[in-house]
Amino acid sequence: MQELAILAIVVIVALAFDFTNGFHDTANAMAPSVATGALKPKPAVALSASLNLVGAFLSIEVAKTVGSGIVDLTGVDGESLMLIVLCGLTGAIVWNVLTWLFGLPSSSSHALFGGLIGATIAALGVTGVLWGGVAQKILIPALLAPVIAGLVAFCGTWLVQRVTANLSERGEKRGFRMGQIGAASLMSLAHGTNDAQKTMGVIFLALVAHGSLDPDADMPLWVRVVCAVAIAAGTYMGGWRVIRTLGKGIVDISPRQGMSADFSSASIILTSSHLGLPLSTTHVASGSVIGSGLARTDAKVRWSVARRMLIAWLITLPASGAIGALCFVIAGLFGHLWGSIVVTALLIAACAAMWLRSRLSHVGSHNVTEEWEQPKKERKREIDRELSAVASHVAPVSRPRKRKKRKREREAREREAREQEALRQQEALPEQQAPRDERAPHDHGGTA
Repeated sequence: MQELAILAIVVIVALAFDFTNGFHDTANAMAPSVATGALKPKPAVALSASLNLVGAFLSIEVAKTVGSGIVDLTGVDGESLMLIVLCGLTGAIVWNVLTWLFGLPSSSSHALFGGLIGATIAALGVTGVLWGGVAQKILIPALLAPVIAGLVAFCGTWLVQRVTANLSERGEKRGFRMGQIGAASLMSLAHGTNDAQKTMGVIFLALVAHGSLDPDADMPLWVRVVCAVAIAAGTYMGGWRVIRTLGKGIVDISPRQGMSADFSSASIILTSSHLGLPLSTTHVASGSVIGSGLARTDAKVRWSVARRMLIAWLITLPASGAIGALCFVIAGLFGHLWGSIVVTALLIAACAAMWLRSRLSHVGSHNVTEEWEQPKKERKREIDRELSAVASHVAPVSRPRKRKKRKREREAREREAREQEALRQQEALPEQQAPRDERAPHDHGGTA
């Protein structure tokens, strides 16, 4: 009876993680389309939720790999194993909600793996973690995924801009709208095939620990259904804070750019799902947005926002791991059943506190597409740079990135304008002196 109660708590918390994964990662699919106006905010999240639901049923390859090759839980009794899973899920949920509060697109996958690793270390020591698997399945993909996605998006955006260079702004918005919707839909479908599987794998692991399933059994249909519904419901809630950061905070996205970024992300994630690789969709989507922004000569990448996002990526594993380990230590003070109840109660309290804090600066569908406002310090530094540039006659107030050839042409025009101004001043100087010379003798004769 006690094992069944712990299993029920684990399944409920796993579905809660799936829900947070949905609203936290909505931005990965829909931020570019919402930012460019190709889709309205509410229809965008509704479309993404429905396609996440469908994608969850298309593949279970990723579900088979969750936890395998990362932690070694062989020889752990059923209740202890379920408690480790529960604490790992708690660390992942707390980190997901915290990064959502700050509007940072961090990886839910890495939060889950970090929580499991931290709880395993607290229970079994460092020998319970397969560090070679951590490097191969988490660290190396975390480094390569955003770089590869950025390169693919950069090349795609550059190619699209060259082909459609003569297209008017109105034609661009109208012509690329359907392409953006198609790319965002494919991205949502890809997200469902990858991220929903991770929660399925966690619940499957808990069922095996309880003894309800054999390790070689097929994934139960009810597990697939509840996980698909949970991630779709979370997606429909719309993680507006993260959507705003990814769509407006990193770079101002154009329709060409948004379509290229979404197609790049979708192709990489669908490939990883087919191969059974639990890739971070957040890393892929963010890398695609930055890469497509760099391909535009008139786009300004806000590196301060990208830097904060990178810091969140770097500390996701240790932070969620620390929370997972702390939860296991707390649970150990009360025993398996009561420890599970206490950890769940602390989780609810932490999430409620962060949700209440978010109401002080509410972001929703009504203001998600507003122009990005820089922090006061950054805005002051930018204004100071522009004023100093104008005062020294070195640069105009707004100076987009230009190629060297255009820069040389501009400098030549400025030099020619200065030379013409100097000639006009020299020609005007004798004209001003001539009347003075004519007046001088007349004045002298009058005084005589």
